[in-house]
Amino acid sequence: MIKQTIVSALLCLVALVARADVVTIDSAELARLSASGAAVVDIRTAPEWKDTGVIPGSRLLTFFDENGKSDPPAWLAQLKTVVKPDQPVILICRSGNRTRAATQFLAQQAGYKTVYNASGGMNAWKKEGRSVVPPGNALAGCAAGAPC
Repeated sequence: MIKQTIVSALLCLVALVARADVVTIDSAELARLSASGAAVVDIRTAPEWKDTGVIPGSRLLTFFDENGKSDPPAWLAQLKTVVKPDQPVILICRSGNRTRAATQFLAQQAGYKTVYNASGGMNAWKKEGRSVVPPGNALAGCAAGAPC
């Protein structure tokens, strides 16, 4: 009985240590990290991508649909085809609000070790005059016919 309690306590400690912190970054840091190879994942919806464009090199994987609903396990399966849990990942949305939930999910439940939340999102990126491209090429990370 004592042995099981000790093992359970150790497993809880390991689980707490395994959780990553989410680091909030600004657009300048996003640009620097992206240039150094960190994956940028835009979690907005397709109409938003088309409306504003996307960050060059970003991958497009919608987390919340137009009705505010999400399917974290399905989204995570798609994400893992683009970014592995041991690789740094930056999430961006329109303003930084939706990415708070998605980054917490990645860091606390999905085992991602280095997770960044782009504060201000695409609003801040565009306000600073940073480069955007049409979303067409970034959709390559999505399986044909799959919601991303």
